[in-house]
Amino acid sequence: MATVLSVSGSPSASSRTNRLLRHLDVRLTAQGHEVIPLDVRTVPAQALLGADFRHPAISEAAELFARADGVVVGTPVYKASYSGVLKALLDLLPQYALTGKAVLPLATGGSTAHVLAIDYALRPVLTSMGAAHVVQGWFTLDRDIAVHEDGTVTVAPGAAEALGQVVDQFSAALGARPAPALAAAG
Repeated sequence: MATVLSVSGSPSASSRTNRLLRHLDVRLTAQGHEVIPLDVRTVPAQALLGADFRHPAISEAAELFARADGVVVGTPVYKASYSGVLKALLDLLPQYALTGKAVLPLATGGSTAHVLAIDYALRPVLTSMGAAHVVQGWFTLDRDIAVHEDGTVTVAPGAAEALGQVVDQFSAALGARPAPALAAAG
């Protein structure tokens, strides 16, 4: 169906954000999409912090964004905003890296006090990068994400239902995208 880039903006390999994204990747794959995971923490810090646009890892990330039909962006919320590693990567991508793409913003955090970080911090950046459609995002409390010893993830029932709905809306937005030739002609 569509190619989805699933971007984890968590600086931690064992984060709930990362595990939640990989859990949701399974749902998108089951809906027929090709899902490509990208963990920003694996991009060399020197390239991110040194703003090395020519670094092979930055070029590869930019190519993944260009190839994708849609992008899921997940981030833990720190101090009412998305993570610094995600910010560093977004700053190094081409200005309109999300042009024509459907985007699903997701966030995790320890308190509902940060729930508006999606709409007031992340959504404006994604929109400014040319996203064709930023679907309704979702904030999941850390306590609603259980990571088991075998690495599997369970999401609390209410949060799981809401996440399922936003993922399904994102999937529908991917299916509703006009073909590139039609978009250029219209």
